[in-house]
Amino acid sequence: MTAPKNQSDVVRVGLVGTGFVARLRADAIQRMPSAQLVAVAGHTTAETVAFAEQYNALALDRWQDLVTYDDLDVIMVCHVNSEHSSVVAAALEANRHVVVEYPLALNAEQAQALLTLAQTKQRLLHVEHIELLGGTHRALKANLAAVGLPFYARYGTLAPRRPAPLTWTYCPSLFGFPLVGALSRLHRLIDCFGPVARVYCQNHYSGLTQNSEGTTCYTTCLCTAQLTFASGLIAEVVYGKGEALWEARRRLEVMGNEGYLCFEGDRGTITNIQGSRPLDVGSRRGLFAADTAQVVDHLLTGQALYCNPEASLYTLQVATCAQRSAAMGRAVDVAPPASASS
Repeated sequence: MTAPKNQSDVVRVGLVGTGFVARLRADAIQRMPSAQLVAVAGHTTAETVAFAEQYNALALDRWQDLVTYDDLDVIMVCHVNSEHSSVVAAALEANRHVVVEYPLALNAEQAQALLTLAQTKQRLLHVEHIELLGGTHRALKANLAAVGLPFYARYGTLAPRRPAPLTWTYCPSLFGFPLVGALSRLHRLIDCFGPVARVYCQNHYSGLTQNSEGTTCYTTCLCTAQLTFASGLIAEVVYGKGEALWEARRRLEVMGNEGYLCFEGDRGTITNIQGSRPLDVGSRRGLFAADTAQVVDHLLTGQALYCNPEASLYTLQVATCAQRSAAMGRAVDVAPPASASS
């Protein structure tokens, strides 16, 4: 990557997207004296103009115009998953630094090509993984040693929605395979337990229909994966959303030979031979602002970021194997990370 900017400089940002995450990014930038939101490109002209006016930014009709707009330091990509790879590639070719929400691409091959391009261009490519900054993950890692040798983990997130919104997040072609679009469900476990050796996955869609834009959507998805880690740890991941789910769930469990960790919602407990006690679990608020601040600080001072794109790529490789497993109906072996196989 090129040398960081002088500390007196202001990082000039171009934003792709006008949705929920884009607004969190824009709010964070607006509060930072070391960053400025210069231009925005969105899905429709009216939404883009309304969004840009709130932040005193320029509204552009197309993201293709944004990535080549004069005097931008970094492009932040906060829109439909299926377009991430195209926008990132164009931004890197235009010699911009890039921040993108996970997943970097809908398959690992495209993501690998983007990492190679970023290295060739000597540009920052940061894939957001705010789950690593959250209170639950920090508490999990801080207390993991207390359970001794972990041998089993289970992570389930279910989100009932009635009626299903039939937006792009419910469209397989736009959101991606469930564990690709929801990559953090795997990334959190891999960050704690290391490489995965094998994955067996099953996926269920129901209520397939076309939305107002003619894109096929589902009203419910439920995806389950059984992971065997290289360490021998076994993990189960359940991800679901939509109309046919009847109870919300956000539960993470880890069993070890000396204790048991459980995080449910924003509460955590540890259980061992001495009994159970609550854990201090920090907030999930302000994580996009924290991620944005770290990126700006990195560009200005060279301060290391909390997550590297190679780690995100490896998790995407595992998710791609899960997708293959679901399609073939059998377990799929996962290649070791590049650093481990070289």
